Amino acid sequence: MNRTRRNAKLLFALAALVGFFVIQDPFGMVGRAEQNLTDIFTKTGLKVQIVSASVQPDRKPVVTFKITDTSGTPLDKDGLNTQGAVGLRFIVARIDKDQRQYTDYITRTVTGKVSGTVQQATNESNGKYTLNADGSYNYVFNAVLPEGFDQSVTHTIAIGGSRDMRDFNGLQYYADAVYSFLPAGGAVTTIRDIAKTEDCAKCHEQLAGHGGRWTKVESCVLCHTPQTVDPDTGNTVDFNVMIHKIHMGKELPSVQAGTPYQIIGNGGSVNDFSTVGFPRNILGCTSCHTGTQGDNWMTKLTRSSCGSCHDDVNWATGLNHASLKQTNDTKCTICHEPTSAEEFDLSVAGSHAIPSRSPQLGGIHFQIVNVSNTGPGQKPTVVFNVKDNKGVAIGPLTSLNSLRLTIAGPTTDFTGYWQEDVRSAAVGPDAEGNFTYTFVNNAIPADAKGTYAIEMEGTRTATLNPDDPDTRRTVTEAGLNVVKYVAVTDAQPAPRRTVVDEALCSNCHGTFGKDFLNHGSNRNTVESCTICHGPNKTDASRRNATQMPAETVDFRTMIHKIHRGEHLENPYVVYGFGESANNFGEIRFPTKLNTCQNCHKGSTNLLPLPASLQLVVTPRGYTNPTPPTAAACLACHDSPDAAAHALVNTASTGESCKVCHGEGATFAVSKVHAQ
Repeated sequence: MNRTRRNAKLLFALAALVGFFVIQDPFGMVGRAEQNLTDIFTKTGLKVQIVSASVQPDRKPVVTFKITDTSGTPLDKDGLNTQGAVGLRFIVARIDKDQRQYTDYITRTVTGKVSGTVQQATNESNGKYTLNADGSYNYVFNAVLPEGFDQSVTHTIAIGGSRDMRDFNGLQYYADAVYSFLPAGGAVTTIRDIAKTEDCAKCHEQLAGHGGRWTKVESCVLCHTPQTVDPDTGNTVDFNVMIHKIHMGKELPSVQAGTPYQIIGNGGSVNDFSTVGFPRNILGCTSCHTGTQGDNWMTKLTRSSCGSCHDDVNWATGLNHASLKQTNDTKCTICHEPTSAEEFDLSVAGSHAIPSRSPQLGGIHFQIVNVSNTGPGQKPTVVFNVKDNKGVAIGPLTSLNSLRLTIAGPTTDFTGYWQEDVRSAAVGPDAEGNFTYTFVNNAIPADAKGTYAIEMEGTRTATLNPDDPDTRRTVTEAGLNVVKYVAVTDAQPAPRRTVVDEALCSNCHGTFGKDFLNHGSNRNTVESCTICHGPNKTDASRRNATQMPAETVDFRTMIHKIHRGEHLENPYVVYGFGESANNFGEIRFPTKLNTCQNCHKGSTNLLPLPASLQLVVTPRGYTNPTPPTAAACLACHDSPDAAAHALVNTASTGESCKVCHGEGATFAVSKVHAQ
């Protein structure tokens, strides 16, 4: 029995004998006998709170802080009186006058192959602790601030904590806290607040820098400062530059020219970001810049920040900068004003304008008013309209690049779809602006049952800034796909089940058709994607004979594989128009892959799946066809062992996955994917 458990048992025994103790008890471990001390002792989680901070006369910073579990019960940092030792690291940094970034007081010396010996910002843990009566701690830094340090500027302390409970429940918990103050006293007015942690969390769920303990942007910017260089590559790890370059990834001019973007970490670990693909339009700076200083990307221009993405610019010679040399940051705004009345000009906002989001676009809005003739074997008649942002009917329909109606079904699991272009044959508009179209070449199958879907999609070409040849842009504008469900043999239409929460997709991808373009922006809702990407669909029609066998494009399989990306044992390559090979084997998912709720709606990731789901055609799979549950699971778990496991648990009567992996079972999906 380890020391922590032995101490706990002694406390429990004493509490049971005497009822309560009247002693100093900073961790709340003793109290009334009827209180459940076991529950107190074994509470999980970690919170760090900084109460106050100052600088002592000997120029050593001191910080008062609390560490508690998730219920607020104080924790013993050494893990003797509460479960799990808490490892703590401390940073102290300042923002100098007339500066916008931090300088860390604590540094270390590191030697590398490219830059030689350099000083790097870092943290410490070798100061002096004092336990207070209320369970809080004082920590006096080992670092001594320089003589004459400026006491009137913003000083910030960060504490990063890691609570190790692996001996108790197999888990570790992380938390950090940040506190700003003026050593001379008074209110803090100079801050750095450009990107918000909650915006990072939209894609990354929780930041987990350096093993997990640093979870806030406010902590990261204290060490990732201009003073720190990776000596093995020569790359700065200044947050301002590093984050831009990481998210630019494979789009960096330097990477496209053949130089990988790498940072060498602890133990010589190579962190290569050359394959990172931003999941929405990289021009969308406001995806991340949302703090109170979020407009800095427009108003506070620097060569380091601009050059982090545009890293083929040579500021000294003017290469790739219209031959204009830029020896300092003071003259950037002469050409690059923050914003103007124009899009796509030299202003910062103009040069980062996203064409598909241009306010010059008139808009396309579809409405399916009515569908008739929806019985088995019938050709549906669809009444619809197409209007712009002002509610004015768009016409003639031939002015659109495309306008299609789709029949698809059944909604229990889409196995067939048929499309027709309606621009020329639609009748109308009538007095209400509606058109009528009856399918010509396709009908609802004669043996159809249940409910089918009628989907509408279309695009047109728009020219932006038509009178300015320097800023003119041509963009494909798409209408938001609409779907109407129609009863074929059902008493009432029964829509397809909703598995994916599109609002969750938007966290990373923004708006489909505007920030994230798939199929040329023509398909822009998950609802419409599932219509074509059915269980029996592959990319066979896009491959030539030498590229066979085909690959499945079943939606459940395809989306799991795309997001699994670089972690797949077998890279997922889908062929598209013009026999283009789309290799998703480099996709790097930005958070934990087993966090199914990042995409799934409710409990739709749990077993059992609906009995109506069909076998999935998987020409490149270990078994073909693949049962529906196995198709979803093997999309991520794509090893031969996993395929064999699924196969031996499948019989002619169906899959038995729910026996072990259904809710309540030993290996329920909710358990094996638990965080």
